[in-house]
Amino acid sequence: SLASTAITCFTRGLDLRKGTEDVLCPANCPLWQFYVFGDGVYASLSSVCGAAIHSGVITNTGGAVRVQTLPGQENYPAVNANGIQSQVLSRWASSFSVTAGAKSTALEAVGRSVSTARPSTGKRPKKTVDKKAGNKDCKADIAFLIDGSYNIGQRRFNLQKNFVGKVAVMLGIGTEGPHVGVVQASEHPKIEFYLKNFTAAKEVLFAIKELGFRGGNSNTGKALKYTAQKFFSLENGARKGIPKIIVVFLDGWPSDDLEEAGIVAREFGVNVFIVSVAKPTTEELGMVQDIGFVDKAVCRNNGFFSYQMPTWFGTTKYVKPLVQKLCSHEQMLCSKTCYNSVNIGFLIDGSSSVGESNFRLVLEFVSNVAKAFEISDIGSKVAAVQFTYDQRTEFSFTDHVTKDKVLSAIRNIRYMSGGTATGDAISFTTRNVFGPVKEGPNKNFLVVLTDGQSYDDVRGPAAAAQKAGITVFSVGVAWAPLDDLKDMASEPRESHTFFTREFTGLEQMVPDIIRGICRDFLDSKQ
Repeated sequence: SLASTAITCFTRGLDLRKGTEDVLCPANCPLWQFYVFGDGVYASLSSVCGAAIHSGVITNTGGAVRVQTLPGQENYPAVNANGIQSQVLSRWASSFSVTAGAKSTALEAVGRSVSTARPSTGKRPKKTVDKKAGNKDCKADIAFLIDGSYNIGQRRFNLQKNFVGKVAVMLGIGTEGPHVGVVQASEHPKIEFYLKNFTAAKEVLFAIKELGFRGGNSNTGKALKYTAQKFFSLENGARKGIPKIIVVFLDGWPSDDLEEAGIVAREFGVNVFIVSVAKPTTEELGMVQDIGFVDKAVCRNNGFFSYQMPTWFGTTKYVKPLVQKLCSHEQMLCSKTCYNSVNIGFLIDGSSSVGESNFRLVLEFVSNVAKAFEISDIGSKVAAVQFTYDQRTEFSFTDHVTKDKVLSAIRNIRYMSGGTATGDAISFTTRNVFGPVKEGPNKNFLVVLTDGQSYDDVRGPAAAAQKAGITVFSVGVAWAPLDDLKDMASEPRESHTFFTREFTGLEQMVPDIIRGICRDFLDSKQ
């Protein structure tokens, strides 16, 4: 009968050596940690047991699987099956398929011997559990952006890999600790592995060892921008509320410009560190596009985010101080962005001069502004009040904590129709809507939308709102008097006051309002 090899949850097709191999998958592998590419035919980068569960050959109770090596192919599709979401891969050098393994007596014996071969877990479960969880005090999602350019060369590239490996191990990677991924910068950036692919230091170390040197220009700016935009998505394993960090390793200097990439990273809430090795010598400075490249790329130019090593040799003493920086949660000043750290209250004129169809255009404007922000229980929040002579809180900051719910609540606002008492409405909103979140971490904004003259004083209530820490934008349509709009708006009034003759003109103002909120947010943080 067949002998069968016991494998782990994370054994990949490419770790098996024979063309056809009978293996035994363990029970209770964590489904969400599986890394599977394709459907039916799997890229050899995939976990064998993950592929076997995905294809329905076994369940999570484990079992015998026969693995058949196949040639590589183009376009492995992403398919959700049996609790596992496989990923797209555009091409890979080899593949495999899985079928049910032979149920032989030898196999069961191996199964037993596998479970009895690890008595240590029975005796000391605590230790192994903690190791899996990792360093819970270091909450970070980190991309190591390594230098794969001709600048560094193959030999120093290997030293860089060793250094990154040591940093990864010392961080204490684990399910509840830091997660890391690697992107290689050269001519074109390449994401080598994502945050979600490995949650154990051993696996990360193995993946780093396997990295091949690409060569080419050191287009670090291009790679940094690409990483900030693409790497930290939820589907790639980024976790909500955990600082996003990119550690850029740079040997010498970049071939392209880092300034724009730095701006994009800050806008995406990413904390950029630069580790520069072998800084350009005085003679070399003439070849550097922009001598201040480090200052332009880092999160804040305060010394904390830049790190220097003289060479790639003897770098062990530099590991611990870098790890300490990466684990300093409270120093990650770029995690908060205007998109994830604001409360926006909309004060909507429901007076009879607006009319039902224009009221819909107003709600569309409100939706389009709200849509731009990352609304969640730990992110930005949105509230809406409609007013005539009376005020009605349509929903408060705590009523809806997802973007979908907020947008559907906006769609469902019913038009009131009546008079216009804007001053009263501002006082009502300051007290009832912003009052409860006054002590919260988010910055507060009020967007007042009106189409006419208010029957009461707006200046006093608006000044009180501003004094309470609320930045006011006034948006006027049709007959709204410019003096009222300016009286309500925060300083500088020009950039906080908007006006359009027609309700259809509201649409064009959406990007300006969003930009205004972001500008004020950044100014308040300087």
